Amino acid sequence: MNLHEGCEPRCRGCAHRHLDAAASAVQKRDWLARALAPWVDRLAELRAPVEHERWRYRDKVCLATAWDGARWQFGLRVRDEILPIPACPVHSQRVNAAIALLAPVLPPAEVFPLHYHVQSGAQLTLVLKSRTVPPLDWLSPALREALQAIGIEGLWLHWHGGVGRRVFAKNTWRLVSGEPHSYDVDGVRYGPAAFQQLIPRLHRMAIDEAEAWLAPRTGDAVADLYCGAGNTLRRWQARGAVCVGVETEGGALACAAYNAPGATLLRGTCETRLPQLRAWGAARSGGETFVYANPPRTGMESAVLAWITGELRPRRLAYLACSTGTLRRDLTVLEATGFKVVRVAPYDFFPQTHHVETLVLLERV
Repeated sequence: MNLHEGCEPRCRGCAHRHLDAAASAVQKRDWLARALAPWVDRLAELRAPVEHERWRYRDKVCLATAWDGARWQFGLRVRDEILPIPACPVHSQRVNAAIALLAPVLPPAEVFPLHYHVQSGAQLTLVLKSRTVPPLDWLSPALREALQAIGIEGLWLHWHGGVGRRVFAKNTWRLVSGEPHSYDVDGVRYGPAAFQQLIPRLHRMAIDEAEAWLAPRTGDAVADLYCGAGNTLRRWQARGAVCVGVETEGGALACAAYNAPGATLLRGTCETRLPQLRAWGAARSGGETFVYANPPRTGMESAVLAWITGELRPRRLAYLACSTGTLRRDLTVLEATGFKVVRVAPYDFFPQTHHVETLVLLERV
């Protein structure tokens, strides 16, 4: 495949698109070796995708939109301009096909003030800057069938006046076609706002590695922080562990209740849910305690780290990080308060880009 096929020359979304797989892997591992220098002797080789997984893998996107006077453009916002990327070679076929279907048929901006096209696998959401329900006369039976034919199982409208400052608000969601939930290749239910790792095989490898490290047994307990739709929660439950999961997004937490029935689920940030986490930890008797954390780019809150190291004191911890900077900060705190970094395992979940995610395995000394 031509590396530049369908690329907007000014797009900076894929900084490594001029590199082959080997050169990109070397740059990513060298970056990690510098950024995580205190633990470089525990840095494993980069787990990379095979060649066909490096393309058409982005099935989760948030694209800005602009009306050009004749049709809608979908792409990246740079200052006040949209760089159109209607046939991006790293977007999935489903994403590109949805753009091709919607761009010519959606009403103009004065009628349909579209700001974002958000797609999470088979669930697609059109986000509008509006305080009222937008019209639906554009959604013909033929368009519904065409969307279903390309693999869109749920089409949503979401509108609120604060679009631009943020993508989603709490309410004003409306399912206008299809089903409200879909299932990924592992049978995990997810909704329109769910976060999903983009290369299922690599993500499964990372969870397998975390599970082999934590290895909870019947009677043990696992705190799953930033648990998403419950993909990992159900792993710990299958081993007989008692689990608590924390997640900010309500739709994801509802899916977690389905994917991991019986787990204690808390909505909010881990810091705001510390009182309930403390009560859960204090109620534990017998068995070992473990922590699995997959935080956002901001890393773990300092109060949550203090609770883990000072009160919960799990036997082992697995930390999947998407930001190397906050990971180094949090590992420094963990090592200073009684934990040892055993292994640093990088995963190339975002080929063609400079991003790399890192699974760190720690044990209490």
